[in-house]
Amino acid sequence: MVYQTDLDAVLDFPILIGDIGGTNARFAIVVDSYAEPREFPVLFTADFPTIDDAIQSVLDQTSLLPRSTVLAVAGPVDGDEIDLTNSDWVVRPKQMMKTFGFGDVIVLNDFEAQALAVVALGEAHLEKIGGGSAETVGSRVVLGPGTGLGVAGLVHAQHTWIPLPGEGGHIDLGPRTERDYEIFPHLERIEGRISAEQVLCGRGLVNLYRAIAAADGKEAPFSDPAEITSAGLERSNPLATETLDLFVTYLGRVAGDLGLIFMSQGGVFLTGGIVQKIVPALRNGVFRAAFEDKAPHRTLMAEIPVYVITHPMAAVCGLGAYARTPGRFGVETAGRRWRAR
Repeated sequence: MVYQTDLDAVLDFPILIGDIGGTNARFAIVVDSYAEPREFPVLFTADFPTIDDAIQSVLDQTSLLPRSTVLAVAGPVDGDEIDLTNSDWVVRPKQMMKTFGFGDVIVLNDFEAQALAVVALGEAHLEKIGGGSAETVGSRVVLGPGTGLGVAGLVHAQHTWIPLPGEGGHIDLGPRTERDYEIFPHLERIEGRISAEQVLCGRGLVNLYRAIAAADGKEAPFSDPAEITSAGLERSNPLATETLDLFVTYLGRVAGDLGLIFMSQGGVFLTGGIVQKIVPALRNGVFRAAFEDKAPHRTLMAEIPVYVITHPMAAVCGLGAYARTPGRFGVETAGRRWRAR
């Protein structure tokens, strides 16, 4: 694994940064190493045929001409054409350099940016969900149900924070309780398996809602995740209420598993629009009970703090921190950086 040296890491300002998800694209420009990112309105990926069209719409709003860009995309970065997992956009760094005159293009995984945000954000943008005190340089993990389920780790070594991207949202998710065994046969599968992402994302929430309805032989009138979460939070619909409770339970189980894998004594961080909207459900004890139910390590799990990241542009903040002071982070750029010089 090859990491940047401080010299290699330097980027020319201004720097365009972008957090590109399956549904939304968030852009900002970092003018210099002391400036906070200048944010632009959030774009819907469906409104633009290509990412280059979206970038052009951003640049049309400013007189600044970025010399570098750092993009975080929802999907693995492999080769000169990078497909997004839940979008038709394809990132072509070499073409971007020709189109926009960028001298430097770095493409990271979107949850790598979320991991960077974990150390870039202050307490004002973190809401604690139980546990003890976080170790200052303890390992951390971030996960977020959104269009899909993103996961990344963050470890500290040699005075450097090193993000660990991956596709952890696709780990297996299995039943434990009798109720689970009633519901799981009705969950939509991919090639015969149920991954965490099949439940813990927007479409996964709908998948779970319909599976509960099928298990009970009931109608499932809601088709939008926001309808289900709203009714679940209001406790106005028994089916939506159980769906939200189980969603929170399964999120707690997966978050706890990842906390064990990374021994995340620096904290487990939940991010994304869904968790920000369901904080009351995360605080009612169901999530924390599932998170800690990891015998024989229940005592260990009770000490690991969990935080909800409440900043709406968290990944942009993480990318901004990296763009300003890349030497602070051990970001692997081999095969993920394109330079004109």
